[in-house]
Amino acid sequence: MKKVQEKELKWVKPLAPRRIKMYRKAQEQETAPEKFQLPFEEKLALDNRWVIMAKMIPWSEFDGEYAAIFSEKIGAPAKTFRMALGALIIKEKLGISDRETVEQIRENPYLQYFIGMSTYSNKPPFDPSMLVHFRERIDINLVNKINREIVKQALEIPEETVQEKKLEAEDSKSEPTNRGKLILDATCTPADISYPTDLGLLNQARKHTETIIDILYKSLEVKTINKPRTYRNIARKNYLLVAKKRKPTLKEKRRAIKIQLQYINRNLSHIQQLIELGASLENLSNRQYKMLLVVGEVYRQQLWLYENQKQSIEDRIVSLGQPHIRPIIRGKAGKKTEFGAKLSASCHDGYVFIDHISWDNFNESGDLKSQVEAYRTYTGYYPESLHADKIYRTRDNRAWCQERGIRLSGPPLGRPPKNVSKENKKQAAYDEGIRNCIEGKFGQGKRRFSLGRVMAKLPHTSLTAIAITFLVMNLSTLLSRGFWGFLWQFFQITSFFSNFIRKSDVLPNFKQQKLIFAFA
Repeated sequence: MKKVQEKELKWVKPLAPRRIKMYRKAQEQETAPEKFQLPFEEKLALDNRWVIMAKMIPWSEFDGEYAAIFSEKIGAPAKTFRMALGALIIKEKLGISDRETVEQIRENPYLQYFIGMSTYSNKPPFDPSMLVHFRERIDINLVNKINREIVKQALEIPEETVQEKKLEAEDSKSEPTNRGKLILDATCTPADISYPTDLGLLNQARKHTETIIDILYKSLEVKTINKPRTYRNIARKNYLLVAKKRKPTLKEKRRAIKIQLQYINRNLSHIQQLIELGASLENLSNRQYKMLLVVGEVYRQQLWLYENQKQSIEDRIVSLGQPHIRPIIRGKAGKKTEFGAKLSASCHDGYVFIDHISWDNFNESGDLKSQVEAYRTYTGYYPESLHADKIYRTRDNRAWCQERGIRLSGPPLGRPPKNVSKENKKQAAYDEGIRNCIEGKFGQGKRRFSLGRVMAKLPHTSLTAIAITFLVMNLSTLLSRGFWGFLWQFFQITSFFSNFIRKSDVLPNFKQQKLIFAFA
């Protein structure tokens, strides 16, 4: 037994000796901030990512459209278009808050150059609240135009070439040649709200009515009646009695909802009584007045659902703070219902664009024709193949694509054949692999950027934030491809690598896809 153990030990690899490092404590005193040496006498590095991105964006082309929303003579001068859009891009690219965005710009000279400043300044260029105004002024349509223009300039598709291809396709007697691959899909961008329940919404609505009653009664000049009783403590106990249960029964839920509806009905009648006695709604802030209107609509919807014993209603409100949000039923495994804006997007050459976005649910198969026509307007030709999910493969869409010589991915309609050839299986796997590109883009937007949780609260600012995410994703794609193009040029210059590239045919499609850009 000992001999066997000795033989086994011979095959054990001896561990490498552990390296011991020495640490010497610095005896010098800490450097004072005013004595810290800064390399600001040098110029900005041209290969910095913010300098490169600043050259990609056509700031001057869209400055006039941004300036059209302001007055030329009246009012204080507004911040420039480059500063407004640049700040939104910095916020999305770094994944930080509005306050942190201003701090990063104040500390970083490259970020100051990116937003159009000519000299470095240690003062904040604007207040953090200005980013809200930037999102209001730059709407989603303007961001989508900028997004498409940036990609068009990067791919070097001049407008004259697009018009020539259209004329050639119309004049030629033969069928026009289709080029490229177009990928279509839809997704939902969840908003920053808590998961809504009927009982929770009614409890929040009741609290807001109690606050409004307090304000209106206090504003009465002559208090001819006592302050209306709201029973807020008893109402809260009744709510918590069911809300704290892990699995309340359906009967308990309905009874709790009925009680909260009665409290809200009483409070709304008290508000009407106070208005008749002389209380004015002008004492409420704009937010409180809007909340009163939302509470009235929530009460109407929940009362109808309770009396008719239904689970759904048209234009259902799921958030008091963001009443524009609707439930989007997606049928996914993890989340059957999502709460946010739904969008349908198209992807080609690795770049993704928003084609349709709405707060209400819609069938994305109806956008296929408009998306394909937008691709033709953008590039000058129809796509060779169209890669989409099963929901897009309707009879109408299949016939429409067949008339234009577009191959729609996926199996044909009808009963599946018993024997499928190897070529068809290979083609189906290839098409599915191409379609996964847009799924990866959605994953990048939700994991790396802010599509997974839109923090903007207003409907139009939320749409702008979503569009900015797609713009930043395309800018990141351009940056990464520019880096690989630089490596490809470096390998060609080096003799060893150039011979290796010719023999192994590495990076064969760089010239075809025009992925190498000159940033000079």
